[in-house]
This record gives sequence, structure tokens and C-alpha cells, in this order.
Amino acid sequence: MSFNCRFAPSPTGPLHIGGVRTALFNWLLAKKNKGKYFLRIEDTDRERSKDEFKNQIISSLAWLGIKHDGAEYIQSKNIDKHVAIAEELIKKGFAYPCYCSEEEINEQKAKCKKQGMPYVYNRKWRDAKDLEIPKDIKPVIRFKSKIDGKSILKDLVQGDVEIDNNTIEDFIILRNDGTPTYNLSASVDDHQMNMTHIIRGDDHKINTFKQMQIYQAMKWEMPSFAHIPLIHTIDGKKLSKRDKASTLDDYSKVGIMPDALRNYLLRLGWSFKDKEIFTLDESIKYFNLEGIGKSPSKLDISRIYSMNEHYIKNIDENDLFTQLAEYCKLFKNEIKSDKKDKIKKSLTFLKNKAKTLEDIFNNAQYILTDEVNFNQEDLKLIDVKAKKIISVFNENLNKVDVLSKETLEPIVNELIQSNDTNFKGVGQPLRVALTGSKFGPGIYDIIISLGKEEVKKRLANKKLS
Repeated sequence: MSFNCRFAPSPTGPLHIGGVRTALFNWLLAKKNKGKYFLRIEDTDRERSKDEFKNQIISSLAWLGIKHDGAEYIQSKNIDKHVAIAEELIKKGFAYPCYCSEEEINEQKAKCKKQGMPYVYNRKWRDAKDLEIPKDIKPVIRFKSKIDGKSILKDLVQGDVEIDNNTIEDFIILRNDGTPTYNLSASVDDHQMNMTHIIRGDDHKINTFKQMQIYQAMKWEMPSFAHIPLIHTIDGKKLSKRDKASTLDDYSKVGIMPDALRNYLLRLGWSFKDKEIFTLDESIKYFNLEGIGKSPSKLDISRIYSMNEHYIKNIDENDLFTQLAEYCKLFKNEIKSDKKDKIKKSLTFLKNKAKTLEDIFNNAQYILTDEVNFNQEDLKLIDVKAKKIISVFNENLNKVDVLSKETLEPIVNELIQSNDTNFKGVGQPLRVALTGSKFGPGIYDIIISLGKEEVKKRLANKKLS
């Protein structure tokens, strides 16, 4: 059996983290079963759809390693087919024009609200024979939903889900301007794209029941559906686009690495035994729908940072530098060519206290800068005694050919003894002189990473005299 899966976002805003997980699950299911995964841009909402969001969706998914097969499917290019299917549904008796005015619909809604009932269109024009057609109203086209009996969705995650057919309204498939609605367009496109499996959020279940009826009316082969629980905030509320860290950009901008985020999202509502860390190949190998839970998952931002820290500590440093360089290029300042080797050699300690690529970038500022930017409060630490220590250290550095902890320790120890101080008393003024701040990596690491000539240049800074 062939497997075709898809992710179908609307380009009306930044890519939501819940959508990213949906894309990931569809991609993994397709790859697990040696099938194909497609990206469909549902841009039929012409007012809200923007090219910038479409491009962001495509680039963000690629950044995460979720690459689609073939070109992107652009839904708006298939509108003529959507409309043609609506007309065919009318001819077959499965759809009809509704001439209710906006005022009538609002009255129906108000009546339902007063009775404490959910709004369901009253089907006034469903089987209208004697009603006079208003000349000043352009009709919508409604699907003639089943009234009697029940429908059962054999959900691959939720199990059998049953619904009374009379709770599904005669939903609109063409607006009064002739444009198709979501449920019609999605059904037609999924059929034309030969989708075999559709994974999406469980807030789509009612849409699935509507789309099932379109499939049945057209006598199309039904895809298999899997509805995954939504992502909630840590306090149990539904995660919305207004919440902090709800979009993919929120994470990439602070330096969360794609492998770490993908690993976290994989484990958000899915499990395989007690395994926590998955390579990309392992994700494909072990993923299955049976491992998806039926309850909402809580987005724990602290766990994302912990996962990212794990990757930073364990990733190959060449790969880490590549990702750091790309991050800086996109969100900070591109690393200058003369700084690259110094950064590469310093990653071993720059990453020690880092949870994000942004942390590494911040820790490396003393290397990246061409001129030390002094913290004025810390600069006050450079008193007469500190100036003497800096000067003597700079002179003694001339005697050192190769910078290492072993060659630097004797100089520092001598300064400690001759100035009746301790390691902090020597290390702190040197750190301020070299980096501008009393906080940062170990003093030996700083000196080695900068190199002899740069150290001497900085220690001779006139601001220190």
C-alpha cells in the first residue's frame, strides 16, 4: 500500500508550533512507510494570505529538516476544480443554493443563543419548492448533510468516534461570491493529491465528518484520518498564537537548534518505550501512530532549553560551528573570516554554560569584537594595583612562545605572590581588560582563544592606563 501524507497550512501568519508538530508527524509517517509527504499551501483566504508567510513556512520546515516531495501545492491554483465539484454536487442533489439574508442568519443565531443551544442552520432552503427566490440576494451553496442516523469515524489515534448526523449543519461549500470554503477545497485537493493518511489536530474532527460526507457523495475512496490532541500551555490552556514561544520563529531566533526542537516535538505527545533522544533516522524507524497519546500535551519551554543544551554539549563541534555561523548570519552579525578559527578553537569552553546558540554568541563577544566594550562599573575595578598587574603580565607574556595553561600558570602564580593577592585578584582585572566584563570564561581560556598578539594589544589599551 502506498502512503501519501501532507501538511496543509494557511499562510496567514507565522508557523505555529502545533502546526510544526503536525507536519513532523505526517512526514515521519510517510518516511516510515516509504511513502511521500507533500506541502499544500491553503491560500484561498486571499485577504489574509501573504507571500511572506508562505515563504516563511517553506523555509522554516526546511530548517527543521522536514522536506516535502515535489513542488509546493498551491491551493488557490485549483479553485476552478473546487467550484466544478460544487456544481456537480448540486446536480447530484447533494448541495443547494441558500438565499437566507445575513439578517436571517443572525436571527437564527440569536434564537439558538437564547435557547442555550449551539447554532445550526435551520435548513430553510434545503427542500424549498414554494419559496420565492429573492432577486437582491446572491445565494451561498450549502452541502445537504445527512439528517438521520449516525456517522462513525475510525480514527487511527482516537479509535471509533461517533456523531449524530443531525448535529452537522448544512455547511457552506461556496460563498455568495462564488469562492469555495475550506471543507470543499480540502476534500477536493486531498482526493486529487491521492492522500491516503491525514494527521491533524483533534479540533478538526467536525471538519472531518463534513469532509467524509463529501467523499461519500462523490464516491471517492476515503483516506485514513488520525486526530492528535492539541498542545496546551504548561497551565493546561490551549496554546494560541498569542502565547509566548508559540511559533517556530520564537525558537529559531533565540538559538534553539533544529535537531533539538524536532526531538522535543517528537516526544510531545508521542513515546517509544523510555527513549528520550532520537536521531533523525531513529525518529523515522520508531515512529508509529500507536505511540501517540489521547490527552493534550503541555508545552514545557524549560524542557526545550534542556534538550537544546544536551545537543549543544554533545554535537560535533564542526557541526556546532556551522549552525552557530548560520544563526549569526540570520539573526545577529555574520562572523568575520578572521574570527572563525578563534571561535572554532574556543567552542569547547564557550558552550559549557550555554543553553542556546545565542548564549554561545554572547559568550563569544570578546572574540567577535574588534574593540573592547567596557562595562563602566567593571572598569572601576582597574585600580592602581590592577593596572600594575596588567602591565607586568603583558611584559612577561613576551617570554611565552606557545599559549597554554601550563605556560601561563607560572606568570599568574608569580603575580599572586608578588602582589599578596589570590587568583581572583589577578584573573579578574585581566578578564575586564580583555573582555570588558568581570564575567565570562576562565582567564586561561580567554587568553588562549584571543592569541598572543591580540592579548598584548588589548592589555595596552589606553583606557586601562
